[in-house]
Amino acid sequence: MLNLILFGPPGSGKGTQANKLVEKYSLLHISTGDLFRYNMKNDTPLGIEAKSYIEKGDLVPDSVTINMLKAKVNENPDVAGYIFDGFPRTIAQAEALDNFLKEKGQSVSGLLALDVPDEELIKRLLERGKDSGRKDDQDESIIANRIDVYNKETAPVFDFYKKQNRADKVLGVGTIENIFERLCSMIFWM
Repeated sequence: MLNLILFGPPGSGKGTQANKLVEKYSLLHISTGDLFRYNMKNDTPLGIEAKSYIEKGDLVPDSVTINMLKAKVNENPDVAGYIFDGFPRTIAQAEALDNFLKEKGQSVSGLLALDVPDEELIKRLLERGKDSGRKDDQDESIIANRIDVYNKETAPVFDFYKKQNRADKVLGVGTIENIFERLCSMIFWM
């Protein structure tokens, strides 16, 4: 079973590449952003709990995020594997994911980090902001802050898996097809 963490800062192309990888490898794409939106929109118990934190301006605790992810995995036991997108964001989440998969007799096959220079990320996000209307993609200072938060808080997850020889960087610059080919060549060795 292929259980892949697709990793990278905002604007690195995770969503675009995840869609292509899902198609090629018949994997289930699990995006924490999508899980949050689905659970809150449908007023699931986890969605209601998440909403209670968000409405106060607080971060949603790891336990809520992890339980949403576990529910999604448990609802889809017969897939060829998973692409985790936007998760794990912390070492605690990485450890929780590893423990959960271990209980299922599985493991993270690897983490592939899309490596893109900050200037390119800013350019991509500003361009995306023109089409998407997302406010957080239209202000360069907000984008720079998001990248900074990623580098300080999320990037250590790469090192967590690198120490286990399960993480690699993939150049995330070039055409969508070139980047996809690079990812596929790395997956081949997992």
